Amino acid sequence: MSLSAAEAAAVVAHPEWLDEADQLALTKKSLIADSAHLRQHCGEFGRAVIEVATARRSAVSKLPGDWIFSSEAAQQATPFVVALARARRLSHLGVEAVADVTCSIGTEVAAIDHEGLTVVGSDLDLARLAMARHNVGKNIFAQADALQPAFDAPVIVADPARRSGGRRITNPEDLLPSLSALIAAWPDRELAIKCAPGLDFSEWSGEVAVTSVDGAVKEACLYTPGLVRVTEGQSVTRSAMVVQTVDKHRPLELSAVNVQTYDDTMPDDIDVRAAGRYIIDPDGAIVRAGLVRHFAAAHGLWQLDERIAHLSGDALPQGIAGFEVIQQVSLKQVRKALAALDCGAAEILVRGVDVNPDVLRKQWKLKGARALAVVITRIGRSATAFICEPREVG
Repeated sequence: MSLSAAEAAAVVAHPEWLDEADQLALTKKSLIADSAHLRQHCGEFGRAVIEVATARRSAVSKLPGDWIFSSEAAQQATPFVVALARARRLSHLGVEAVADVTCSIGTEVAAIDHEGLTVVGSDLDLARLAMARHNVGKNIFAQADALQPAFDAPVIVADPARRSGGRRITNPEDLLPSLSALIAAWPDRELAIKCAPGLDFSEWSGEVAVTSVDGAVKEACLYTPGLVRVTEGQSVTRSAMVVQTVDKHRPLELSAVNVQTYDDTMPDDIDVRAAGRYIIDPDGAIVRAGLVRHFAAAHGLWQLDERIAHLSGDALPQGIAGFEVIQQVSLKQVRKALAALDCGAAEILVRGVDVNPDVLRKQWKLKGARALAVVITRIGRSATAFICEPREVG
């Protein structure tokens, strides 16, 4: 759900309403009673208070707990730790001033401000602007169209809408606003444009930086050439940032996460050979960025097939998840092999083979007591399965 401008302003003006909501269960079972209770305290704004309170609870590991936002805004927002990493990147590049022209509830602006850069934000949605002013604690926001330049900052951050009519967009020109429209609107500025990771970026001349958080791919950020990182004289064109939370009590701080970065200036000379002790399925950000070989070379791994992302090694790299191989069988032999191993539950990973894990699970009719993993992959022309111990982290 979203909030109207009047609702956002009212909730911002009455923090005691949210304090009251924090004392309630706000579950499906209690919702009718909780709604009646809040109507007594908040009048016509009871629904808005419930919306913000429940949104906060759902985004506890994504956004600061004292912020005001709706569930819809929380779903669309960049995880705060990702915004902090981007702000730090811009700072390290020597950027001094930034404008976020699709600022929504202020996540990027707050992160950039935290790094000490000059920053302003704009949006067309008055409700989002009211929430952003509260969240950042500064009046550095204005109502403006992302395609009508209103700021003179040298660097522009934008996050075009990634869905249309409930469907995920796959063409950059279907973004709202479109990629080409944003570039045309800001011809003399450097841009950092956040996009869905599944878009086709093959024609992008700058850097495509794909980011994941705790295994989930969150975004691909397109940086124009002036914001591209240079490593030993080589410009980065593809990069991956893998963020893993290591302190669940401080998920919004960079010091509480493990950040691993890979890019296409790194070595990618690796072998293709038979499986070793472990199978590793690279993080989605690495796969989406096309850096599987670079990741493998960085950790002493090799490919099972040059066309498939599954990797292998004799040891698990520190902090990397993988599966210890028990045996290798054909796809037709998996059910029998699992039964012989007393398997009752299996995590199934598939690459390069047209099979449905849910269908396989039903066909295998697992009834044992042991939890295992099955990695199904293509080697050459054949579908191959590796029966493995459960997922473990090096």
